[in-house]
Amino acid sequence: MQLFQLLTAVILLWAPPVQDSPCTLQFSGKVVDFHSQLHLSKAVLELYRPGSQELLQSVSTTDGGAFLLSELCPGKYTVVVSHPECRPITQEIVIRKNLSQTFVLEHHFEELKEVEVFGSKQKEETRSALERKLNEGILEQYSSGTLGEALKEITGVNTLNTGAQISKPSIHGLTGSRVLILNNGVRMQDMEWGDEHAPNVDINAVSNVTVVKGAASLRYGGDALGGIILLQPDQLKIDSPGLSGKALISMQSNGRGGTVSNRITQVFEKNWFAQVQGSYKILGDMEAPDYVLSNTGIRQGAAALRIGKQEIQQGITFDYKYFASSIGILRASHIGNVDDLIRSINSGQPEVIHPFTYEINTPRQRVTHHLGRIVYYKRFERVGRMDLSYDFQSNRRFEFDIRVGDDRNKPAIDLELTTHTIQADFKKDSNPNKLWEAGILGRYQENFPNPETGVRRLIPDYQRVEAGAYLTHVYRWKDKHSIDLGVRYDYSQIDAKKFYITSRWEERGYQEEFGDRIIEDLGTQLLVNPVLDYHNYSWSAGYQFKPDNDREFRLNFTCAQRAPNPSELFSDGLHHSAARIELGDLRIQSEQSKKLTASWQQSSSSWSWIIEPYINYVNDFILLEPTGVEFTIRGAFPVWSYRQTDALLAGLDLQIEKQWHPHWTSIHQFSYLYGQDQSQDIPLINMPPINTNHRLQFDLPQWHSFKFEVQGEYVFQQTRTPANIEVLSPNIQSNVLLRINDAPDAYVLLSAQASWQWPLAKGSVQLSLAGTNLLNTQFRNYLNRQRFFADDLGRNIQLQLKFNY
Repeated sequence: MQLFQLLTAVILLWAPPVQDSPCTLQFSGKVVDFHSQLHLSKAVLELYRPGSQELLQSVSTTDGGAFLLSELCPGKYTVVVSHPECRPITQEIVIRKNLSQTFVLEHHFEELKEVEVFGSKQKEETRSALERKLNEGILEQYSSGTLGEALKEITGVNTLNTGAQISKPSIHGLTGSRVLILNNGVRMQDMEWGDEHAPNVDINAVSNVTVVKGAASLRYGGDALGGIILLQPDQLKIDSPGLSGKALISMQSNGRGGTVSNRITQVFEKNWFAQVQGSYKILGDMEAPDYVLSNTGIRQGAAALRIGKQEIQQGITFDYKYFASSIGILRASHIGNVDDLIRSINSGQPEVIHPFTYEINTPRQRVTHHLGRIVYYKRFERVGRMDLSYDFQSNRRFEFDIRVGDDRNKPAIDLELTTHTIQADFKKDSNPNKLWEAGILGRYQENFPNPETGVRRLIPDYQRVEAGAYLTHVYRWKDKHSIDLGVRYDYSQIDAKKFYITSRWEERGYQEEFGDRIIEDLGTQLLVNPVLDYHNYSWSAGYQFKPDNDREFRLNFTCAQRAPNPSELFSDGLHHSAARIELGDLRIQSEQSKKLTASWQQSSSSWSWIIEPYINYVNDFILLEPTGVEFTIRGAFPVWSYRQTDALLAGLDLQIEKQWHPHWTSIHQFSYLYGQDQSQDIPLINMPPINTNHRLQFDLPQWHSFKFEVQGEYVFQQTRTPANIEVLSPNIQSNVLLRINDAPDAYVLLSAQASWQWPLAKGSVQLSLAGTNLLNTQFRNYLNRQRFFADDLGRNIQLQLKFNY
């Protein structure tokens, strides 16, 4: 034992002394932007032990993007680098001596956080344009409604309605093909040319809407004379793996039905994600204040799938959307002849009123829409980003007339529209003060009308080929000024085959210009192959001045062209769901719009206002108007014809917001539009009347996030309408004045809503109660095509539950 102790003492005496490793090492470097290599200030570096949540040190970068962590011991660490506008990165490091490293962050966080990137792109491209947004909270209020109804929350936006369930957005008096709808990056191709063709969009699958008033954003198309509506899905937090979802249940009294919707999102490791969403809506007959609007129910189902992978340098996303609806058309609107129309207008009450039912009978529509898209992007360091995309759409539309015998279940219109689009875009954003973007597009579309309907085809077979290219540039200086410029070229060719009644062909004088296009003469009718080419050029220039965060001025001038749509060219026959004969014109040429818009907004701690004047000259403006009566074997129907004229549209949008108290806020909106047919010096048809909207909001966050709002809307009578027409009454065999252009009286609508929210173990639940037309006011909207036959909707109470999980 003594020997062992002696040896141990000798070893200790002769062993070299052990020195503690000094914790004096430094870790330094810089944080830079992936694109521009500019230094990022206010980035945060956090140092952790590997596999541990223990934070050892934290530091922010300087104005030059530099950082320094000192007094470090040798070893392994986990470093997390984050920035308010970038996606954070996590990296393992080993420190054995003083270490210096540069971290590269993607300074376009919204493009990764939100799988579809139109928010950031559109902001850059349309800086001088008039833009307004709707958030998810507002859209949820319309879960049982339509996109058009939700868009009316924005000043200057109205809807052209066909009853209660069909609404088309109208921006500054322009609708149809003049308003582009981009659904998650895809331009909707769903026969938008028809007044009674609603957008095939599930509002429950949309989380953000941006409305660009005018064609200033040439990236999406030069033919948006009215404007562009960008529909965006919800933001996916790619940097937060896990499962989340939202369920929505809405019930309403008017229609005695509602909507259920559910969305589930799974974010995986390594930036993969998947999302599924579905909704179903059922409503029975809607009701006016004094009677049932018979046959106005709806069945609507929709589903969506998104899967993909998003990284800083590249990513790929696949989207699929399915939409199907069956919509009843007001039974009283199905007239048999002109005398029915005269009687309906004069009586002030529907000719047909049945008890409430959930059944949808004829006349009705049935529509299905499939949309698929795949997009791949690649980022190039110090240069920019490239996007490549392909999308496919299939739209099938059936319109059922009231028929008897063996044809009672056969559609009067059966159309199938198929569209393929490829697009490539490149954005150079390495210099944030000089942004460039360019792109090319190719599209092929085919329309097939089923000849087995037993009814003359309103829209013929056609193939349409389109090609386009654009270039835009944004230049900023001194953080106060910016100029944006854009130019675009679009080519369109329509190759159609259509049967014309020989008498109609001769009546319209087509022989001289299109006689060489006749491919078969069948005696009473001709088979014609018109091939029409259109070359359209568009450009825009704008200026933005922002002296500080409280003031902003925008000015934009756009010159845009739009080729005529198939309805404007080829319509030739009885449109049953519209109860009128529509006549197109093969000689219609492209419209050309010259629009000047301006806006000035200012705000302070307690109030804000924005004023937006605009003026739009449209050469060869295409309009559809009543021109007379035509007798058919089905009876006498009013004739609506397309023609071209020079038009002037000028107006003003105004919004003022005032915070009177920390809990009380009022919002006031005003919209005015003047539309004039300059060629004939008469008012334009279907221009929205003056509209004012006033809201008083109360919120008390500490009481379960309580919010309350009362709203009053006053719509003036439209006093500027075209003259009425005289028609021959078959009953009395003499001409009578058909008051088809008269506008309804002014009206006031009162609405209110309240909401509460409670936290759950994982998520929250929100309860909302809302009421529209609370005074059950009788009114008719000038922009509702069924105003001739019935009053608009009466009181409606809606109860909604939302679960976030």
